[in-house]
Amino acid sequence: MRSVHKLSVALAAAATLLLAACSGSGGGDASANGPVTLTWWHNRTTEPMKTIWQQIADDFHKTHQDVSFTIEPLQNEQFQTKVPLALQGNTPPDIFQQWGGGSLVSQLSSGKLADITEASKSWIGPLGQAATGWQSGGKQYGVPYQMHAVGFWYRKDLFATAGVTSPPTTLDELNAAVAKLKTANLVPIAVGGKDRWPDAFYYNYFAIRQCSVDSLKTAVEKKDFADPCFTKAGENLKAFLDTKPFQDGFVGTPAQQGAGSSAGMLATGKAAMELQGDWNPDVMQSLTEDKDLDSKIGWFPFPAVPGGQGDPKAVLGGGDGFSCTTRAAKACADFLGHLVGEEVQKKLAATGSGLPVHPAAVASLKTETHKQIAEYVSKSPHLQFYFDIAMPTNVGQALNDAIANFFAGQGDPSTIVGSVSKAAAGNK
Repeated sequence: MRSVHKLSVALAAAATLLLAACSGSGGGDASANGPVTLTWWHNRTTEPMKTIWQQIADDFHKTHQDVSFTIEPLQNEQFQTKVPLALQGNTPPDIFQQWGGGSLVSQLSSGKLADITEASKSWIGPLGQAATGWQSGGKQYGVPYQMHAVGFWYRKDLFATAGVTSPPTTLDELNAAVAKLKTANLVPIAVGGKDRWPDAFYYNYFAIRQCSVDSLKTAVEKKDFADPCFTKAGENLKAFLDTKPFQDGFVGTPAQQGAGSSAGMLATGKAAMELQGDWNPDVMQSLTEDKDLDSKIGWFPFPAVPGGQGDPKAVLGGGDGFSCTTRAAKACADFLGHLVGEEVQKKLAATGSGLPVHPAAVASLKTETHKQIAEYVSKSPHLQFYFDIAMPTNVGQALNDAIANFFAGQGDPSTIVGSVSKAAAGNK
């Protein structure tokens, strides 16, 4: 219980500076009643979660006969373009994947997001401060159904083969592990460069290790990476890239689609590590026939970086949630209450796809590794929202593009830093 509560508090702290001063213009008060078919966009395109979401919708329909569903699973990467376009049109989905933070704030200008503040009062309490990241101007425009933290997933068997006796705790140890894995003719780290956001995890973490918590908060609030620590983070990333830790052709490798993806490479033992969220085992299991995968993989936090001003135990993360649009806001809000209820939360926790937002579901986490992650995050002094989510959508996308180009050998640390201020200037 304490793990989720403290994670929620940490998330709230990371999001507060961004969200506190923002007030939205979303419409709708979630007050309408009547028979309705909800169009639901979520990002779980693979099993078992695709079927689990369908079952959850079917169960809700059994007790709410007036509410039916048309479910449209979309690839994670499609949401960046499809949601903004849909919100500008006449028929946006009734429920859609929502990561909160600056992305949510950006969407409020459409006037299509439903204010579920009143409609959620009877069930939102157990979420505590986790719900704050899905607020703007004190109003609730969605809720998280699970929280996340990013770290390194690794193959215990490949570490043993290469003579890596323990998970790295410092950058020097990580570099040494990469060298040993190369000597053993193994791919040290897989990365899904085609999808760009996995590249961003590396720059995000180097910044978190290099910059103080105050600098991180100020940068998000002002949408400005002027602090020299952000340039230094890029220099550290360049030095790491120069060790060539990734698979050949990583720029064209997808993150989660197919056995040849970065997640698939780890799942099938073709790579030893991947920097990914706590959802990775759920993704990997759908990409391999190995039923013993959970026993073969471990997790460790991003290593400490020498000379940095950042807290070595700070965590990169965020959450998955949903927002409602205004057409059927009452039914949608009722369904969101169902998703964050104790019964569904226990079911979701058992899948290994994330950390539950309902305290009563923590004990249902799938593996001891996930419980390890929950405990680590509960003790972390700071959980930093992914930069692309913490900032307005166009700023986050510009940053991710600059980082991905950097991975591909284009630009330098100043290009990454400059992408933020340049994109932010376009908002003024």
